[in-house]
Amino acid sequence: MTNAQLKPGTSWSQTYERCVSVAPEAFETDRIRNLLHGEWQRVGMPGHHVTPVDMSPIQGPPRVQRDVAESAVAYACEQHSTWSTVDLDERRERVTRAVDEMTLHRELLAMLLVWEIGKPWRLAVADVDRCLDGVRWYVDEIERQLAVGTDHERQPLPGPVSNIASWNYPMSVQVHAELVQALAGNAVIAKTPSQGGFHCLTLAHAFLARAGLPLTLLSGAGGRLGDALISSSGIGALAFVGGRSNGRAAATSLADRRRRHFLEQEGLNAWGIWDFTQWDLFAQHLRKGFEYAKQRCTAYPRYVVQRRLLPAFLDTYLPVVQSLRFGHPLAVENADDPLPELDFGPLIGARKAAELEQQFDEATSGRGLPLHRGSLGEGRFLDGQDTSAYVAPACILEPPAHWSLHHAEPFGPLDSVVCVDTESELLAAMNASNGCLVASLATDDSDFATRVGGQLQAFKVGINKPRSRGDREEVFGGIGESWKGAFVGGDLLVQAVTHSPEGEDERLYGNFPSYSLFPNR
Repeated sequence: MTNAQLKPGTSWSQTYERCVSVAPEAFETDRIRNLLHGEWQRVGMPGHHVTPVDMSPIQGPPRVQRDVAESAVAYACEQHSTWSTVDLDERRERVTRAVDEMTLHRELLAMLLVWEIGKPWRLAVADVDRCLDGVRWYVDEIERQLAVGTDHERQPLPGPVSNIASWNYPMSVQVHAELVQALAGNAVIAKTPSQGGFHCLTLAHAFLARAGLPLTLLSGAGGRLGDALISSSGIGALAFVGGRSNGRAAATSLADRRRRHFLEQEGLNAWGIWDFTQWDLFAQHLRKGFEYAKQRCTAYPRYVVQRRLLPAFLDTYLPVVQSLRFGHPLAVENADDPLPELDFGPLIGARKAAELEQQFDEATSGRGLPLHRGSLGEGRFLDGQDTSAYVAPACILEPPAHWSLHHAEPFGPLDSVVCVDTESELLAAMNASNGCLVASLATDDSDFATRVGGQLQAFKVGINKPRSRGDREEVFGGIGESWKGAFVGGDLLVQAVTHSPEGEDERLYGNFPSYSLFPNR
């Protein structure tokens, strides 16, 4: 795009100045603060950080050391003892007050998401709104979910809930979960993701703290804070969203403690295409699937295609991938133009972009076929801006078996297509990652869908449609290595962070590594 300019009023410096003005207790002119011991404190060492949008410097997270985290956890346990006795009506009023204030500043929260993690404006606003709308639903439903006034009324956990989440959905996943945890009567501990989202989380937590909610928000390296945030004896539950290596470490740490946990991890979600003709419908799903550059846990980066349908698949897939809109989320031609409607902006960082480029080259050098490789010249950028965090969409046909992404998700717009001739081959290719969160079958054959869908190693299976996380009335979890512990979503999210009056041997619906009876401590 030529003659593009930054939309007036949206620069990082202007956005940060608004944060300082709106929440001076949490934002200083040169750094952000941590929330511990019930106060915003100037502790921790801010490191070098850049925005993926144009690689310019922004304030880094103020990383604390383990001793500070241990002290903060101890105080959170004290907070929990007090908060767990607060009447539900009071808890509901405070959560509602926090949601109302975030609603007043939803556009500022969304703009932080644009700069910090590269979300296009429409998707950033949607992330904020999903959080706000979702929590309002729980406020309306919480009395029923807790079985208030019955012999089975659910109670808060014995200790606070510790939250370690990934950077891609700070509002609709992390803040949403924290508010439900607090609404259910628990104090909350949260660590900001190191790669991004910490400014948005800081602003949101400023509003939550003003409403009188019992919160701790810390920045720091996961390896240094892990023992404090995962293994501390006073913690009642752990909510973790991240990669399998860190998830396995967390699960191992919890194995002997029998502590309640819900660990969401990566998996290679796949579409299977078999005896299928509804290509116009499939094209719509394909385009939507590229939102946010497939940087989400329910993205579909693998397509397993019946060999005879490959020509029809390519006739549908290639026009979609060639028409995707990507680039700088705030670049406009004229000052009065609205922010651009993009499918995606940058990846989370330049290192990730370089990694995907290398993985594409790795696949082709291993005799995979380069089905498509877009160019950054097709994107929408400012003149002279740093584009090192951006990649154009790409796809490998028949990747080699030794490819590093043959069993793992790319977490970016790098697809792979595998051709198969039999149902057993299709199942093997779709189940390659030993468990995933979602999978889908595109087929006109309902018997095939029933027969094969039941054998897919995915928690949710869609027939001629994708599946998503779901935060209200639908359960969310995983199978195999994609999830450990209690399932969440809707009523189960409340059940996961409360316990029944029957005692410690409560049976929770979930995917536990070695047992299903889960004590509450």
